[in-house]
Amino acid sequence: MGTDLHELLKSLRVWDPATTALPPFDPAGAPDEPLPLFAAWFAEAVAAGETEPHTVALATAGADGLPDVRIVMLHGADDDGWSFASHATSRKGVQLAARPYAALAFYWPVLGRQVRVRGPVTLAPPRDARADLHVRSTGALAAALVGHQSEVLPSVEELARASDAAWDRARREPEAEAPTWTLYRLRPDEVEFFQGDERRRHVRLTYRHRPEGAQGERKGGWERELLWP
Repeated sequence: MGTDLHELLKSLRVWDPATTALPPFDPAGAPDEPLPLFAAWFAEAVAAGETEPHTVALATAGADGLPDVRIVMLHGADDDGWSFASHATSRKGVQLAARPYAALAFYWPVLGRQVRVRGPVTLAPPRDARADLHVRSTGALAAALVGHQSEVLPSVEELARASDAAWDRARREPEAEAPTWTLYRLRPDEVEFFQGDERRRHVRLTYRHRPEGAQGERKGGWERELLWP
């Protein structure tokens, strides 16, 4: 099995020209803030046919200080931060309550692009979490109503029963509330944009925010710098 995996890995290519376009990226023309560039790159990923471009790796730290990571869905990105949601009682919810700092990593291989975001995480007001949940699909509401995320599951049959009941309720009560459902906002201290290059002259542009003011208000804007690939 190990040999088969090794040979399979050797056979794979990164950024195959048959499926990947590596557009040029001139950092000198990048905007002064990262959000407009992220919005532009996200739109270009969608236009290029990237599969599920709104999925993103979320990294947090556990009680032991060790890293933890999973894939979540981006719910929005604006001046309040990059948003995602989960149950406050889930593993990531508990970790964020103890250490409210996280990192995100987007990967759009069809364009050879990555975006890395990291910074402190805050909770959106409950009304925002409810509004966010209720504009999503019936399936999203049903999943939220099931609850028990990250808890030990006795059997798949119990999950099926709970899911069926949640789907029925979601259809009957599209405004039903999931009390532990929480909308999180990561307000970045640092955002990195990575553009792949076929000659491995990758462009890495990093935005770092200057320190906050005494009242927690941001001032001074962003500093930009290039990194070696």
